[in-house]
Amino acid sequence: MPELIRPSTVLPANRTPFTIKTGDGLNLIGEVATPIGEITGSLLMLHPNPSGGGMMDSHIYKKAANRLPAMAGIQIIRFNTRGSESVAGKSEGEYDHGKSEEQDVLAALDYCFETLKIKDLYVIGWSFGTELALQYARDKRIKELILLSPPMLSTTDEDLDFWIKDGRAITALIPELDDYLKPDAAKLKFSRVKNLKQIDVAGAKHLWVGEPMVNLVLSEIVKVIAPSRLPLPEQI
Repeated sequence: MPELIRPSTVLPANRTPFTIKTGDGLNLIGEVATPIGEITGSLLMLHPNPSGGGMMDSHIYKKAANRLPAMAGIQIIRFNTRGSESVAGKSEGEYDHGKSEEQDVLAALDYCFETLKIKDLYVIGWSFGTELALQYARDKRIKELILLSPPMLSTTDEDLDFWIKDGRAITALIPELDDYLKPDAAKLKFSRVKNLKQIDVAGAKHLWVGEPMVNLVLSEIVKVIAPSRLPLPEQI
């Protein structure tokens, strides 16, 4: 008898904990959730601000790891940036307002490319994680960026200039009721970034609470990485 997908649903995948070392000597903890069958693409997740409780288990990311390997063949790589803590443990170091976190992003990318040997890597940032993505996830081997609720508090015009010249596709999901950057302000902020696709989401808030919003975000991720796997099932 089929069952509805619920917030607690965990679908089959090979889940492997890992530890990576940053260039400045810190150990960061994470997990890879790999499809049991074919891998359609891999997604590195940069989480929200740890000063507000952000971590690798922030709900959209946890649900992506629980569902997308089975639903869409997407390999999910999550980790805690320095000083961040989840059920899996706490990464060494202290939160540095997005500065030393450059070392965390570079270490995670190195792990993806050199250890996991990923060929098709996408990077998603959520809130604080979007700043890390725009500023530090510039490796030429990354396919595309996905931005979820970008606050654009520390990302500079020079950072945007890099992506304008680079030309890789960027998808940005902007909540109508965001606490930091609402759709009209986002249109102005990103007006020069012609390679950025802005998706305005009516009724959405910064934290994307509720199963309808979770399904929407996960569907937009799959649309970028494995569109042939849409629509996502609502029951198993």
